Amino acid sequence: MKKTLNWWDLIWFGFGAVFGAGIFVLTGLEANRDAGPAIIISFLVSGVSAMLCVFCYTEFACEIPVQLVNEPYLEGVELGDFLAFIAAGNILFEYIVGGASVARTWTSYFATFLNHHPDDFRLHVPALAENFNRLDPLAVAIPILIGIFSARSTKGSSRFNSVAAVVNVGVIVLIIAAGLTHANTENFTSNFAPYGPRGVFTASAVLFFSYIGFDAVATMAEETKNPGKDIPIGLLGSMSFIICVYCALSVTLCLMQSYAVIDISAPFSLAFQAVGMNWAKYLVAVGAVIGMSTNLLANIIGQARYFTHIGRTHMAPPWLAAINEKTGTPVNATVVMTLANCIVGLFTDLSILSNLLSIATLFIFTLVAVSLIRRYYVAGETSNADRNKFIGFLVMIVLSSIATSIYWAVSNGWVGYIPTVSIWFLSTLGLKLMVKQARQPKLWGVPLVPWLPSATIAMNMFLLGSLDAASFIRFGIWAAILLVYYFLVGLHASHDSAKEVSRGREEAAKLENLEAGQPVTAVIPA
Repeated sequence: MKKTLNWWDLIWFGFGAVFGAGIFVLTGLEANRDAGPAIIISFLVSGVSAMLCVFCYTEFACEIPVQLVNEPYLEGVELGDFLAFIAAGNILFEYIVGGASVARTWTSYFATFLNHHPDDFRLHVPALAENFNRLDPLAVAIPILIGIFSARSTKGSSRFNSVAAVVNVGVIVLIIAAGLTHANTENFTSNFAPYGPRGVFTASAVLFFSYIGFDAVATMAEETKNPGKDIPIGLLGSMSFIICVYCALSVTLCLMQSYAVIDISAPFSLAFQAVGMNWAKYLVAVGAVIGMSTNLLANIIGQARYFTHIGRTHMAPPWLAAINEKTGTPVNATVVMTLANCIVGLFTDLSILSNLLSIATLFIFTLVAVSLIRRYYVAGETSNADRNKFIGFLVMIVLSSIATSIYWAVSNGWVGYIPTVSIWFLSTLGLKLMVKQARQPKLWGVPLVPWLPSATIAMNMFLLGSLDAASFIRFGIWAAILLVYYFLVGLHASHDSAKEVSRGREEAAKLENLEAGQPVTAVIPA
C-alpha cells in the first residue's frame, strides 16, 4: 500500500476512530442505569484500561511492517496459530459489531436533528425477537456511502477525517461551554454513586466500548511513513485527548440533569432541550453525526486492512488481500466488511452490541498483553529453566486475574482479594526478577515490562467480570463458530501458508546465491 500518512494524520484518525457512539449514547445509558454522576470515575477506569492496551498495541503496531516481510502472521509467531486465529476472528467481530453500533447511533442522532424521536426512522417488525425487531435502513445506507469513499483513497479519507475531527472538537467545546451555563451542582453531588462501587465498575466495563477503535490506527502501519515514530505519537496522543474529552462531557451532562431523568437514547440533545436550549440540541446532533461519520470511516478503513492481512495468510480467501492498482486500497476487503456491518446494523439493538463489543475487545487486548510478555522467551535461546519459570509466572498472572474477576462477580466482600492480588503481584515480581528478557523491541518498546502488560491483563479480566451472563453466552456462540471454521478451513490454510512462506524463503536464498555468483543448491527444510 502507498505510504502517505504521518503522526498528525494518525492522531486525527485515532480521534475519529474512537470518538462517537460511546460518548453520545452510552453516557446517558450508564449514568441512568448503573453509575449516576460517578460515571466520570467509570470513564477514568475504562480509560486507564484502554491506555494500558494502547501501550501494548503500539509495540506490535510498530513492528508489523518489519515482521510482515518474513512472517505474514505476527500473532502466529507469538501465540501459535490456534490462538492467533481466535484473536483474528474476534478482532473482525469487534470491527463488525463496532461499525454496526455506530451506524445505528448515527440514525438516532440524525432523527433528533430533524425533530424526530430516535426510533422514528426504524421499522418495527413485531414478528422478530425483542432487541432485533427494529430494522434500521439508514444503518445500511450510511456505511455503504462511507465504504465507497474509503475505497477511493486513503489520503483523501485522512484529509476528510482531519477536517471533520477539528470541526467536531469545536462543537465539543461549544457543548461543554453551553452546558455549564445551566450547571446545577446538586445534580452532581447529592447522590454521586447511587448504585455503589459495583455500578461504577459495571459502567466501566460497558463504557470500554467508548474507547474502542484505536487499534484501527495500528492496521495502517503499512501506509505510515515512519511507523517507529508516527504510530506511538498517533496512538498515545489521540487516546490521552479522548480521555480528557470524555470526562469533561460526562461531567457536563450530569451537572445539567439529574441522572434519574437523563435520556438513554440521545442524552445530550434532550438534556439541552430540557433546559430550554433548543439551538444547542441541534449543535449536539451535528457534532454527533460528524463524530460518528469519522468513527465509521476509521472503522471501515481499519477492518478492511486487517481483513487484507488475514487474506494474505490464507486464513480467509486470498482474493480479499488484493490491492486495487488505481486507488492503492483493499477494495475487495472493504466491500465485504462494509456488507457485514450493514447486515448486523440493520437488525441488532445497541444494548446487545455494546456488551458484545466490550467482551470481544477486552478478550483481544488481554491476548495482546499476554503476547507482549514474549520478551522473556525466544525458542532456541531461552534456557529450559527460564522457560519453565516464564510459563509458571505467566499462568499464575492470568489465573490470579481471573480469580479476582470471579470473586468480584459473585461476592460483596473483600477478603478474597488478599490472596488473588498477592499472587498476581508476586508472580509479576518473580517474572521481573527471576527470568531474563530474551529480546528487545526493534523500533519502540513498552516501558515497565512486565508490570504494564500484567496490569493490563488484570484490569481487563476485572472489567470482564462486571458484564452480564447473557453477553457471555452470545460470545460463546461466536467462539464456537470460530472453532468450527478453524478445524474445517483455518487449520489447512495455516499449513498452506507455512509452505508458501517456506517456498518464498527458498526462492530468496536461490536469488541471493545467484547474485553472489555462487552455485544454487536445494534448500531442504529442517
